[in-house]
Amino acid sequence: MRFLVTYFLSLTFILTSDVVARPTVTLESVSASMTIDLGGGSISSFSLKGGLNPLAWDSYAMAPPETRGSADLPRSMGHFLCLDRWGSASEAEKKNGITNHGEATTVWWSETRRASPEEEWIVAELSAALPIAGLSVTRDVRLLNDVPVAVVNEAVTNENLIGRIYNSVQHPSIGGPFLDEETVVDTNATRGFMQNRPMPAPESPEVQWPHALTIDGEEVDIRFLQGDHEPGVVSYIVEDDLGWITAASPNSRLLIGYLWQSDTMPWVNLWRNARKGRPYARGLEFGTSGLHRPGHDLVAKGTIFDRPLYRYIDASETQTYAYAMFLLEIPEDFRGVSRLNYEGGEIRILESDATGRKYVIEAGELF
Repeated sequence: MRFLVTYFLSLTFILTSDVVARPTVTLESVSASMTIDLGGGSISSFSLKGGLNPLAWDSYAMAPPETRGSADLPRSMGHFLCLDRWGSASEAEKKNGITNHGEATTVWWSETRRASPEEEWIVAELSAALPIAGLSVTRDVRLLNDVPVAVVNEAVTNENLIGRIYNSVQHPSIGGPFLDEETVVDTNATRGFMQNRPMPAPESPEVQWPHALTIDGEEVDIRFLQGDHEPGVVSYIVEDDLGWITAASPNSRLLIGYLWQSDTMPWVNLWRNARKGRPYARGLEFGTSGLHRPGHDLVAKGTIFDRPLYRYIDASETQTYAYAMFLLEIPEDFRGVSRLNYEGGEIRILESDATGRKYVIEAGELF
């Protein structure tokens, strides 16, 4: 089998005809392509060979012109990592330059490449230092050569001389043309709550996937984004050992999905954004926290639905996280995912409703 790992300066078009060179790492397999932007470490693209990129979202385009800054600076794109926090900084932290979702997307990442000892995998290794947070992170990305599946392992190390609390949340972000009114999101999450509810009891009222409530109490099917995006962020817990989330675009005939172990990442957070009544962005987020608030609120609350809202990492300690991501071609009349299992090296997907259609991805050992 042939495999290739390339490193180059990509040419990225930002809203206008201006061309900005950004350093990226690209993994090319027989079946898929993945690009990682070193200015913030985002997985900016994951697509079938020559196909549509569902992670076509860029914070630069979303930000007001007066706050964008330079287009060649680190920023969040596509699937980015929220580290050392998920959510907002405190007022005191903001005065010190801390932004929402932490430092990981504001620093430059470095990359090392090595040929895989097994030709079925294409491997890239990356790392970043977060000087304000006092953390470092390494990432091992393995793209399967024959099928569009990737496995990502991340290790977070506390470089401080004392222990501290922190959070690590994956933030895959889908955009158009993959995202439209027919794009359907499914997951095995269960109990949930709306982020727009106030402390000290934001989990009241409780909802059950796939339902959510607007601020006026109107029930919304969170699987879709149609019209207004309120409620904007809804969080749910995963009660199975393995968590999963998928986004399927029948009009694009493409599905993107994620699998992870819920003992380390028990939360699913759904962000929805619309512009002029049309879908603009969706976050398929999963990780260690489900409360989008500063650290003092996380400590005060502690848990929701018996799931922790933060992690403690001791001095010099390293904590690890792993997830898999995959792509699947689907028919134009695809109805969504009712069940997803990973057994015997196979990702098995059962379609919703009464179609009875099943899909199997031969992924091999993922975790």
